[in-house]
Order: sequence, then C-alpha cells, then structure tokens
Amino acid sequence: MNKTLGTTLLVSGTMIGAGMLAMPLTSAGIGFTFTAVLLLILWALLTYSALLFVEVYQTADSDAGIGTLAALYYGNAGRVIATTVMFVFLYALLSAYISGGGEILMKAAERTGLAPDTGLNGQTTLKLYIGLFTLVFGAFIVISAKAVDGGNRFFFFIMLAALLLVITVMLPQASLHNLTAMPLNNALLLSAAPIFFTSFGFHGSIPSLNKYLAGNVRALRFAIICGSLLTLGVYALWQLATHGVLSQSQFTQILKENPTLYGLIEATRVITGSNIIAGTVELFSALALITSFLGVALGLYDCIDDMLRKGMKLNPGRAILGTATFLPPILFAWFYPNFIAALSYAGQMFAFYAVVLPVGLVWKARRRYPHLPYRVPGGDVALILALVLGIAAAVIPFYVKAGYLPPVVG
Repeated sequence: MNKTLGTTLLVSGTMIGAGMLAMPLTSAGIGFTFTAVLLLILWALLTYSALLFVEVYQTADSDAGIGTLAALYYGNAGRVIATTVMFVFLYALLSAYISGGGEILMKAAERTGLAPDTGLNGQTTLKLYIGLFTLVFGAFIVISAKAVDGGNRFFFFIMLAALLLVITVMLPQASLHNLTAMPLNNALLLSAAPIFFTSFGFHGSIPSLNKYLAGNVRALRFAIICGSLLTLGVYALWQLATHGVLSQSQFTQILKENPTLYGLIEATRVITGSNIIAGTVELFSALALITSFLGVALGLYDCIDDMLRKGMKLNPGRAILGTATFLPPILFAWFYPNFIAALSYAGQMFAFYAVVLPVGLVWKARRRYPHLPYRVPGGDVALILALVLGIAAAVIPFYVKAGYLPPVVG
C-alpha cells in the first residue's frame, strides 16, 4: 500500500509540472470554460491510453522498458522507433523543466540577494543556474527509485500546501466576468491542444512505475486512475484561480512581452498587486517543476537502462546512465532556453508515444492474447477513436507553423 501511494503521487506529480505551468501561458486567450472542456477531453483520452499500457504489461516482464515492449510485437524496428520517439519526447520535457527551473532559481536568488556577484552576463548566469538545478535534483534519480519516491512525496505535499495558499488568496478575488470570457480566437483551442497534451503527460514514467510495483496490475491501475483524477481536480482549481483573477486582455499583453514562467509570475504580481501571491505562485512553480522533473527523469533513466542492457547487452553503471540522462537536455536548455517551444515539441512527440504506440501494442496483444485478465473497456471502436485524436494532435503544430492556425500566446 505504501508503494501504491507513492506511485499515485508520482503519477500526479509528474503531470502537474507541465500542465500547471503551461496552462496560464497557453490558455490566456482561450477563456476558462473552453479550457475546462479541453482538459476534460484530454484527461479522458490520456487516462485511457495509460491504461492500455497496463493491459499490455500483462504480457511482458515487469522490468521491461518501452523498447522491449515494442520489440515483442513489432520486432527490432518497433524497438528503434519506440525508443527514439520516447527519447525525443522525454529529452524535450526535461529541457523545458530544467530551463524553467533554472530561471526561477536565478530570479529568486537575485531578488533575495543570495545570488553571488560573478560578473557574468545574464545568459551565462542562467546557464549556471540550469546546471545547478539539474545537479541537485538529478542526484535523486542517480541514487535510486526509492530516493525519487521519498523526495517526490516531500516536494509534492509542500507543493499542494503552496497551491492551497494561492487558491485561498486568489479565489475570493475571482471575477465572473473574467471566468466567462470567450476565446480571442476559437482556433486557439486547436493550437493549444499539443501543449495541453503534456498536462497529463506521465506516460514516460509508466515502465518505471510498473517495475517499482513489480508488475502489480491492480496497484498500477489504481495509481493511474487516482493520480490523474487528483491532477484534474487540481487543474480545475488552478484554472478557476488564474482565469478568475487575471483579466484576459492584461494577461495576454504581459505574456506577449515576457512569455516565460517568470512572465507568469510577474503577471500575477502586476495584476493582483500582491507580492505574497506572486511569491507563492513562484514557490509552487518551482515545486511543480521539481516533481515533474523527478518523474520524467526517472522514466528516461530507466528507458536508457533498458536500451543498453536488453537492446545492446551492455552493463552501464549509474554514473554513466545519469550522464546519458541529463547531459543532452542541459545542452538543449543552455542553447535554446525556450520553455513553451520545448513543451510544444514534446507534446507533438507525446501524441505518438502516449496514444499511437499503446493503441498499436494493444491491437496486436488482444489478437495474440484474447483472454487477458484485465482489458480496458471500449473495444476496437475506442482504440480507433483514440488513434484518430492522437494523430490529429501530432499534426496540429505543422498547421500552426504553416500559418493555418494561430500561435498561442508566447
């Protein structure tokens, strides 16, 4: 039961970072009502697709990674494609998290007077804080999955306390006029979908969670359903608070000038006139990034381990695995520190990894093993519908880039 609770919090903590921090940046021009509808649709789709992984894992060893799972049904070609997509997806997410975490850490140090006078320019200083953020919290991953579980629980409960404080202060100031604002452009709903996809993006951690639970189907299913429901509830409160207090026109203007996580914090400070609220949002943002960083990094670490051990028959040490996990996203964050761009790219890859891949695996598994103990409801119709939605989300960024759809704020 203790591991099941820890896994549930890892599921929720991994999701909350991407969703909570990208939401105000991408939904400012959409409005609360339509944002809530979009979130509900994506929650149903991505919880369903996560449960598909649970179904497939009944046919594999509990320590099998995604590459090994894909190889069971699609051979070496399946292993290569699944592993490549997962690497791109998780590396893009980690880059977004350490970029945002480094910026928040730097701004907090500067404002509190704790930042040393290095004489370096702003970009170089940001790179140092990105490296510091990765070094400190990446240590949990290298130590063990148990260390990640313990660290995540600690940060998760502090994060919830910070969120409770933010909501308690902000909700009384919410305006019905702000909450009923209509989208500035209805097409923004489509443009935001790939980024909002990451709002429920914990799928990269499923192999690690299954391994941690020793293949316990009931426990993993409980963790996914309860963790995603907890996240959906938190999202609803967060959207009520931010959309209710922040005027749409003011908010979009501020974010156009500074479309970063710190821009969100500054927008909160300017519009509410409260340093306490802005400071609590900053604390919450940092903790949300940390919990998501831990869940995503653990999934990537185990994916690399699976590829090297089972795919290449190597026996790497934890230091080598840690370097392979964190060096690429650090380099990306150093030379391209754009939080929203990284999330958008991750969302595009995630549409394949979290929807197309599990649908393909379950389609074959059900024909090879027609009498599995646990089977996700919906049959082939639900599989085809999920596949169509996943492909649609994957191609939307191309339409945005081509100018057929409007870009989101920032």
